Amino acid sequence: MTSSAPAVRARSRTVFAVVLCAGLTTALTACAGEDPDKGTNGVGKLTAAQIDKKARAAADAAAAVRLTGKLVSKGGTYTLNMQLSSKGGTGSVTSKQNTFALLRIGDELYLKADAGFWKDEKADDESDQAADKLQGKFVKVPEDDPTYEQLRGFTEKKTLLDGMLALHGKVNKGDRDTVGGVRTVQIMGGKGEGGALDVSLEGTPYPLRVARGGGGGTIRLADWGRTFPLEAPAEDDTVDYGGELPRSSG
Repeated sequence: MTSSAPAVRARSRTVFAVVLCAGLTTALTACAGEDPDKGTNGVGKLTAAQIDKKARAAADAAAAVRLTGKLVSKGGTYTLNMQLSSKGGTGSVTSKQNTFALLRIGDELYLKADAGFWKDEKADDESDQAADKLQGKFVKVPEDDPTYEQLRGFTEKKTLLDGMLALHGKVNKGDRDTVGGVRTVQIMGGKGEGGALDVSLEGTPYPLRVARGGGGGTIRLADWGRTFPLEAPAEDDTVDYGGELPRSSG
């Protein structure tokens, strides 16, 4: 009579191997023979340079995007929460001292801030009067004002993205990850010192997170292609200051 024990043991080993494989599989790794790019947009199979090119093209083609996070530059550290499109932008920017709202429709740029933003360091009567007049109102920034270009830069989709998405040095592939529950693949400038992008592996290969090189801050990018209204503020919520804006503490 032939024993069935060897066959039973063989089946047991097979079952054990399957269970072990399933237990060790995570969102970022898979057992041998399983395609880690299954169900993705296939971008993860490309070279780092190809991923970079596709992510930039997707960003350029998108009608809109939301940026949130910290941006560190020579001018200071800013916390952004901005919605941007080719037609303008709206949202808030927080500097070391103040938070102010920005709204741009075409070439028309509006700024809203509290009294503290508008008060001059001299804190004289003229400064106080200007602050009282301007606080909590949308102020139309004259195009020839020295701050116009600087503030407009926060509302420019192409300007901000061109700077943020630029990787410096040789572009390399990094690890797989998730951003907001979406699977991503990372590409880096050098080993990360030249910046890093997390690119979506689902749907359109949009960049979903950027870590700027040299400690330049980390920004999340979301709501790609989701349009939003851009409307001029109500007349009773607007102050037309006229000429050059007063110097602010912001």
